Amino acid sequence: MYYFPLQPPYFLLLVGFLTALTSGLALSGTLKVIVQKWPTERTEDTKPRSSLKQLLVPFIGITGGTCLFLSSGLEIFGFPTSLALGVGLPISLFTCLLVWLQLGSMMTFIEREGMQSLDLDSMQ
Repeated sequence: MYYFPLQPPYFLLLVGFLTALTSGLALSGTLKVIVQKWPTERTEDTKPRSSLKQLLVPFIGITGGTCLFLSSGLEIFGFPTSLALGVGLPISLFTCLLVWLQLGSMMTFIEREGMQSLDLDSMQ
């Protein structure tokens, strides 16, 4: 006998999407504030690692929202809950880990080389 849930997790899909979206907006705002403070606080003790600590909570929100969205989407297409979590959790965690590492390296690069190093339009 096959088990089909009575209600697909459309609500959880929406909650995951909105969580990731609002956390992304918070991450964007926090990142803008950090980058705007860099020219005024140009001292040796401010490191990009201390800036990354401020970005950790919004990024965890993005990771959780993405995991919930992906797992709920798989459940809507008929995957059992355990399999949907088993697929959605590693994919979202691995992807978010790679994005976090890239964000850290880009912030270090910008701190070291300056914002002008990212302007690709001015290179000839």
